[in-house]
Parts: sequence; C-alpha cells; structure tokens
Amino acid sequence: MKALGLLAALSITLAATACSTSTTPAAPAEPAAENQVTVADRMFTPQSLTITAGETVTWVFADRAMAHNVVADDKSFRSELMQTGQFTHTFDTAGTYTYHCTPHPDMTATIIVEPA
Repeated sequence: MKALGLLAALSITLAATACSTSTTPAAPAEPAAENQVTVADRMFTPQSLTITAGETVTWVFADRAMAHNVVADDKSFRSELMQTGQFTHTFDTAGTYTYHCTPHPDMTATIIVEPA
C-alpha cells in the first residue's frame, strides 16, 4: 500500500513537470563583428566597408595555406605578411581608401570613411 502511494505521488509530480509552461530564454545571438574584414582564400571579405571617421577596422587573417598583407594604395597603412592574426588601423580622415595584398595584386578592396 505504501508503494502504491509513493507511485501515485511520483506520477503526479511527473505529470505536473511535463505540463509546466516555463521556458528558458534563448541565448543571445553572437553580435556581428563590426568593422571587420576577413583575409582568406585570396580575397578580402567584405570587399567594400563603409565606416565613420575615427573608427577602427580590424583585418582578421585566416588563411593557413598562404600569407597575405594589407597595403593601402596611398601608403597610409600597411600590415606585415601573415597567415593568421589581426591587423588594425584607425581612419581619422574621411575619404575612400583602396588597398591590396602585395603577393596577390588581384586581391583588392575599399574602405569608405564618411565624416563624423
């Protein structure tokens, strides 16, 4: 008889738990990387990025197969050759900045800097 009572109590507890309406909030989505350019697979992604004067761009090198660099056509910034790692540059002046990869001259992209 005692076992029957324990079984009934366990059944009620399980039924109440199964009917529960509480929800667990979803984990927040990973924020988008702002002002970031990926360097991999012989391309810069995105190929064009628009920012505001005073902002910093981070290039993330993610190509274990070959080394790349980032060189401004006007020579205002230049990274070292690397396969992995990061390079940052702060753009203080509005304008259009084109850049390329020295070993792969077909790798080109643009940073458009708007006035603050």
